[in-house]
Amino acid sequence: MKAADTNINLVDSYYTLLKSLSPNNKLELIARLSKSLKTEKKSKDNSWKSLFGAWELNQSADDFVDELKKDRKFTRQSIDL
Repeated sequence: MKAADTNINLVDSYYTLLKSLSPNNKLELIARLSKSLKTEKKSKDNSWKSLFGAWELNQSADDFVDELKKDRKFTRQSIDL
């Protein structure tokens, strides 16, 4: 099945679902769809490259690792058997 056929089937399915709406509801739907077409969508950068450099530190990597190790809390307790 081609993409155009899928789109036509999708439109037909929506029409079948929506044709029973009242005229006022249909007009409201038309208004909302028209409004959604007029607004511009911001494109999102979903690539992994957008994550590079997201973490900013005021300290060196070694200092950060040392701080993480120092702040660890171990709650495991050994039980004598």
